[in-house]
Amino acid sequence: MPRYLLTHSLMSSWLRTMKDDPYADATTERDAYAEFLQVLRREPTQTTKAMQGGIDFENLVTAILEGDKIVAYHVENRSTGALDRQLTPVVEHPWREGAEDIAGIIRGAPLQYKASKEIVVGDMTFLLYGRLDALKAGTIYDIKFSRSYERGKYIDSTQHPVYFELIPEAQRFTYLVSNGTLVWTETYEREETPSIYPTISAFLEYLTTSGHMATFKEKWSSA
Repeated sequence: MPRYLLTHSLMSSWLRTMKDDPYADATTERDAYAEFLQVLRREPTQTTKAMQGGIDFENLVTAILEGDKIVAYHVENRSTGALDRQLTPVVEHPWREGAEDIAGIIRGAPLQYKASKEIVVGDMTFLLYGRLDALKAGTIYDIKFSRSYERGKYIDSTQHPVYFELIPEAQRFTYLVSNGTLVWTETYEREETPSIYPTISAFLEYLTTSGHMATFKEKWSSA
């Protein structure tokens, strides 16, 4: 029986196109849909400044945990708009304070832990897959870099429901959110988190009715 890879990032990209946002203009909606199609087709996507900031922040946390003295950091070139890579001493990094606080929370945990699970939904078999930033004492941690934060920001995310399905022994999921200085935590308990299966079923129905199922089967086939 064929098997297909399924990830939080794919479903999250799809859900962004489904949001009924009265404040979003047509351009915003088209951008979300175009982004989903890129993910669905597994096409390379351009790394935005926000995305690179998240990558740099996670790398800084890892550098602190591993005792590195130097870390890569990207700065926007005012002339070209490109993100120029430069090396920065960890102790001089502008986001060191927030990164050190997060490093203290996850110290001793396995980092970038890969997890997968074969599941069946309807008449299709999937390999549900995720990469955890950290797993420690029954808690899954995910690091987020954000310039601002509002409580409940991740309540509708597919990430914690997917990861609870992948890690049956985990009892809670905590988002560690930082702007480089402050750190906010947003925690979800297993018992209060809805199953990811209804979302998967809705996603498959969308793929079928929208005519994208063939593309999904072609691009996300997993031996």
